Amino acid sequence: MSVAMPRTVTRGVVYVHSTPKALCPHVVWAVENVLGTRVTVEWTPQPAAPAFVRTELSWSGEPGTGARIASSLRGWENLRYEVTEEPSPGTDGSRWSHTPRLGIHHTWTSASGDAVINEDRLREVVVLAQGSPDAMQEMIEELLGTEWDSELEPFRYAGEGASVRWLHKVG
Repeated sequence: MSVAMPRTVTRGVVYVHSTPKALCPHVVWAVENVLGTRVTVEWTPQPAAPAFVRTELSWSGEPGTGARIASSLRGWENLRYEVTEEPSPGTDGSRWSHTPRLGIHHTWTSASGDAVINEDRLREVVVLAQGSPDAMQEMIEELLGTEWDSELEPFRYAGEGASVRWLHKVG
């Protein structure tokens, strides 16, 4: 007799900070493909980038769904986005940030949303910095995604107060 293990579910948010209107259907199709369900989103103007629009949607699904969503959106020109995935049993939280100039960045996140650097990466920074405080600071900022945060911040601020729609992965 086999015992069915309970399915672990997590949730997260997709923030499309800016995209050209022509790309909107492609973004929706990519998210639908990962979630396995229809997605309806409300696109609103992005004040930080005239002629661009923004949206956000919350999702729930199995751990790893955030990575699949982030990967499905990767590589399109003029698309700025972030995907978050909350921690779940046995899985760290994550955030993927993407800008056209910088590409994609991944960081682990704590339950409160802070970026987390694991001990192996910190050890590597100490070794590679060879005692240089400037080199150490530069490497830590890269691990934290500081450059991505700086580039996305005006787009995040412009999206404050936007409505959020919850979506659930089917199956």
